[in-house]
Amino acid sequence: MGLARKNVENITSYIAGKPIEETKRQLGLKRVIKLASNENPLGASPKALKAMKAVLNNVNRYPDSQSFYLKNKLAKVLKVKPGNIILGNGSDELIDIIIKTFVENDEEVLTSDVTFLEYGIISQVNDRRVCLTRLKDFKYDLNALLKNVNASTKLIFIANPNNPTGTYVKATELSKFIAALPKNVVVVLDEAYDAFIDVDDFPKGNKVLSVNKNVIILKTFSKAYGLAGLRVGYALADAKLISSMERVRQPFNVNSLAQAAAIAALDDKQFLLKTRKTVLSGKKFIYRQLDGMKVRYIPSVANFVLIDTKRDGVGIFKDMLKQGVIVRDMKQYGLNNFIRVTIGTREENNLFIKAFKKVLNRK
Repeated sequence: MGLARKNVENITSYIAGKPIEETKRQLGLKRVIKLASNENPLGASPKALKAMKAVLNNVNRYPDSQSFYLKNKLAKVLKVKPGNIILGNGSDELIDIIIKTFVENDEEVLTSDVTFLEYGIISQVNDRRVCLTRLKDFKYDLNALLKNVNASTKLIFIANPNNPTGTYVKATELSKFIAALPKNVVVVLDEAYDAFIDVDDFPKGNKVLSVNKNVIILKTFSKAYGLAGLRVGYALADAKLISSMERVRQPFNVNSLAQAAAIAALDDKQFLLKTRKTVLSGKKFIYRQLDGMKVRYIPSVANFVLIDTKRDGVGIFKDMLKQGVIVRDMKQYGLNNFIRVTIGTREENNLFIKAFKKVLNRK
């Protein structure tokens, strides 16, 4: 009999994107580009980097446990109250906090079978049952989710836009779905990629929160703001929900460098606009190239594209590695013939297409 809890033994760990330095070392490559983890291809905001340097001499001190200045800055930018915000060590920690706060031993979590894997993994870590519904046309099927709601359902995770498909749930669809739910069910909308939205019918976060007391919205500084290495995310919700979550949150969970960088990043609107422009123009380029190659892809409102390779995605991933291009195979998501590619700089996108053509043309 093992020492670990039974539910831990059955967990399949999250597989992260392959690091650049490891790929260089293993394959003896001098140049490698990473388009696997939906990171910002432009790096981080110069203002954020400057802010971190300014607080380096204080790292011997514990950070502000309440993230007072960051929380108040966010409240001002988002037009909410500080009591509507909780900070986390990335969205992953907030997912853990939410499950620990709201899901009892005999209750369950509901989400999709092809979505951000951490919803299911963290639920399993906390020994909570997870019910998965199928996507429809690579999109969350809200009707199927609703049919699976039962007396035990307590928490529903919806990634909007969804990772790894890049699809989204429309405002009218979401409104009808939430209205049909029992009053004791909490809905978590994960909007990690909301900065890249270029459609008019995406749900407006503040409006959703104003009419729904049981909704939590997750956001992050990892993508558009380029602070993935600092791990800082936040959740927006009714003050009562936030108060309950604060009881579960660990003290000092957001480090001092992350707090300083995030505050500065919020002021760097020019960097955010440049990032958005880079992603949207790069995505159009990738689409044109794939269309010319007659390769199927799923139209995305995020900073990545899901591509149907019509062959083993792991094999494509390995062949792309040899070309110095890291993409993400989708085997862990059950999409065995797909890869996911992050939109990079113009140069990176060109290198991806060049390598992808070479790999696909091999017999």
